[in-house]
Formats: sequence, C-alpha cells, structure tokens
Amino acid sequence: MKKILFPLLSLAFTLSLFAQKTELYEFTEFKRLPATEVKSQGNTGTCWSFSTTSFLESELLRMGKGQHDLSEMFTVRNIYRQKCENYIRRLGKAQFSQGGLAHDNINAVRQYGLVPESVYPGRKDPTQPFNHSALEERLKNKCAEFVALAEQGKLPADWVQQIDAELDAELGPVPIKFTYKDIQFTPTSFRDYLGINPDDYVNITSFTHHPFWTSFILEVPDNFSNGSFFNLPLGELVRCLNYSIQQGYTVEWDADVSNTGFSARNGIALAPQADWSSKSEEQIASTFKFWEPEKQVSQNYRQELFDRMETQDDHLMHIVGILNEAHGGIYYVVKNSWGAISDLKGYVYVSEAYLRLNTI
Repeated sequence: MKKILFPLLSLAFTLSLFAQKTELYEFTEFKRLPATEVKSQGNTGTCWSFSTTSFLESELLRMGKGQHDLSEMFTVRNIYRQKCENYIRRLGKAQFSQGGLAHDNINAVRQYGLVPESVYPGRKDPTQPFNHSALEERLKNKCAEFVALAEQGKLPADWVQQIDAELDAELGPVPIKFTYKDIQFTPTSFRDYLGINPDDYVNITSFTHHPFWTSFILEVPDNFSNGSFFNLPLGELVRCLNYSIQQGYTVEWDADVSNTGFSARNGIALAPQADWSSKSEEQIASTFKFWEPEKQVSQNYRQELFDRMETQDDHLMHIVGILNEAHGGIYYVVKNSWGAISDLKGYVYVSEAYLRLNTI
C-alpha cells in the first residue's frame, strides 16, 4: 500500500498544479461607475491629488454636472506651499515630501477652490511628463535655509513670498480670475458653480490601536496636516465601500502597493495564500495570470502588518466599480494614475483580500 500511495499523491499534486495553471481569471462586471480619462502623475509623488481629483470628477458626473477636466496641479501647488509653511513654522520638525493624503486635496478645495486643467496645467511644457524631483530639492533647501535663519532670529519678512516665487517659477502663478465656457470665475466661485461641498466627504479606516467608532489622527508620515479618520471594524469598512459603490458613489482609496501582490503591468492585485518566497520560478511566472487561492485576512493580521510597518500608505487610487471573479469572489475596479498601461489601460482589478490587507 505504501508503494502505491506515493505515485498517487504525486499524480494528484501534478493534476492540481495543471488545473491551477489552466484556470484563468474570469471577471464579470457587477457595478461600474463613470470616471474620466486615466492620466499619469509622471515622476511625482502626487497620486493623492490625481486620485482625489479623479474622485471629484466622478462626483460631478454623478451629480449630473457633466464631464470636467480639473487641474491636479492647482491643488498640488497650494499644498506644497502649506507644507513649506508647516515645515518652517515647526523649525524643521515636520514631514516634507511630495506625498499627501486625500483630505489634503479636499482641504485645498475648501480653502482655495478648483480650476480647470486648461486654465492651470501646472508645468512649463504641457507635452512633457510631470517631474517634481528638482522642485522638491529646491524647496527643501529653501525651507532648511529659512529654518536656520529663524533659529537665529533673522527670518526675512518676505519668506512666504519667496516660497511662492519658487513655486510660480516651476508650476506657474495661480489664476485669480479665469474664463471657462464663456463664464468668468474665481477658483472658489468655480468650486461653488460645480456644486462641490468639501464637508460632504468623510475619511474612514480600520485599526485596533485606537477604539472603534471613534475618530483619530492616523499615524502615517504623509499625514502632515493631522487629518482625522473615523475608525471602523474591518468588516464594516468593506461593507461601507460596497454600499457606496452600489448606491452610485465612487471611493477614494489609500493603500500599500509596494508588496509583490500588486502588479499595475498585469492590471491585477492579489494577496496570494502561498508566500512569494515559497513559490517556484514557474509559479511566480504564473502569478497574475492564473487563479490561485488568497489569504484570509483578519483584523489582527492586518494590524500586525501595519504595526511591523510592512503595510504603509504609499499610493492613492480611485475605486469605481465591483467585479465578480468566477473563482475568488469580489474584486474592485481601481483607476490608477500611472498612465494607460496594461491591457486594462491604467485600471487595476483588486481582490477583496488585497484590499482588506492593504487599505490605509
């Protein structure tokens, strides 16, 4: 009997691998909501503005206001200035980078308004990709110089204007008035004309190091503005997401995409049950192409990875729909801002397991 068992087990294992390799992902749309064209953030850390602006453009479609191409860089320029002010006023004891969170965009809309892309492209040559590397370095150096002067009691009275001049040179001066579709607006009157009310939107998250059903300031580096999030159990967070999409509302999503389960090139994001290190080269090559079982993500496991700083906030995207996958259940249609890459033209299909594990 023992001599027969090994060949039978080998045969079963071979058949299992063969079956897995031939089971392609099969997606059926359950709900797909309107969204504007996929853009590219280029060589910048401004996904927070691209994704939240996309979210607001979908809001305008939902509200029957038509399709509008809003300027991401108008918001970015205003938030960069806020970051510089925050850094200098805190004498360098603050986060300074290109990154941000969705509420930074919403706060900027509340304070500064909105403008169309055609009015403020935010670059000298609109045909070239965005690149803020040199700008970030210049701003950091300028801010460090002002901090040093402030510590000596020598901060110049026009330091804010000098920051503005640096931003204007790279991104362009912000418009005070502009004409759009034969109507003259200011940025704030344009926001009001579109009917965008920043107070209509809420931030939710799910972590156990703060009590559920309360708000707290999320401890991630890019939360420079100390934005508050309402804390829900993981199941409730996912239920809110699903309900929102079913009711016609798209959702802004902050997540970790630095792990091996996220592949923009293949247009899919997974949380495979098998650890990447345990996979053979053949199995790795098959990942994202052929279905495989995924992790069961609990609240505690999610928290463990966040506390180990394996799950961090490093990218924001825009959820615009729900899919059914024949083998694995719910997936989400996610609009990215890395250009129209992959067969999905810039979209990524994200499994529920991946979302549960990696949502910030």
